[in-house]
Amino acid sequence: MRAALVSELGRPPQVGEAPEPEGESLEVLAAPLNPLDRAVAAGQFYGGHPELPYVPGCELVGREPGGRVVWTFGGGLGLSRNGGMAERAEAGAVVAEVPDGADFAVAAALGIAGLAGWLPLAWRAPVREGDRVLVLGATGAVGQVAVQAAKLLGAAQVVAAGRDPKGLERALELGADEAVPLDGDFGEPTYVFDPLCGEPLERAVAAAAPGARIVQLGQSAGPAATLPSAAIRGKQLDVHGFSDFAVPAEVLAEHHQRLVGHAIAGEIRLEVERVGLDEIGAAWGRPGKLVVCP
Repeated sequence: MRAALVSELGRPPQVGEAPEPEGESLEVLAAPLNPLDRAVAAGQFYGGHPELPYVPGCELVGREPGGRVVWTFGGGLGLSRNGGMAERAEAGAVVAEVPDGADFAVAAALGIAGLAGWLPLAWRAPVREGDRVLVLGATGAVGQVAVQAAKLLGAAQVVAAGRDPKGLERALELGADEAVPLDGDFGEPTYVFDPLCGEPLERAVAAAAPGARIVQLGQSAGPAATLPSAAIRGKQLDVHGFSDFAVPAEVLAEHHQRLVGHAIAGEIRLEVERVGLDEIGAAWGRPGKLVVCP
């Protein structure tokens, strides 16, 4: 079967021939390209990588033999065994039915990235009525889902913070009440959504209101931040960690269906770029949310 193949760590995959999956498999309809996939292919993922050559892609939307369309993730998919960027793939540990009427590429993109933007606000530390939510990294796919999720879940105010001016304009279009650069005025948030760590998180802690909740889920701006004990103690801040990999399978499945339902209703929007298998090498390093559609 045709597939994207990583033959050498640190080099973009190229289309080639891969063995058919063993046993029952899915017809791949859409497989997003995530930072996780790039990290595995570069040899930078702490969990290692599958034996070379391998098919990348840690999630996919596919059609089961009976016709049901599902999103699937986990179980080593794209991490310790072949992943989803192929014509066919084995399912992962998490399998969620995709609601009727969904755009398959968008449903796929709302997996790892979408749930990272949704679950901190909807499940890990739920937004409360009246919250002033600061979304750091609001110009990326995860942050833009978070901006919309915060509004949808009842936040009184959402401040989008990021580096890319065009991305901040997009955040305003998606419902943010205010957009500021990462070195700008964060106001006094009662909730901080942080996929960045580093200096932006330090600034957010300094700005946070007493009793604020902070959910930390990534390190795009740096692997560490210095958080003063006095600020955490004095403001009685609640700091929560989040990772898609730590969420129970049934929660991932339930909330993926819920999130895709919001997308079908037009309440969550996420721009994606569809690429074919033949384009994967050239597209691998491009910005934006890319989805491979074999």
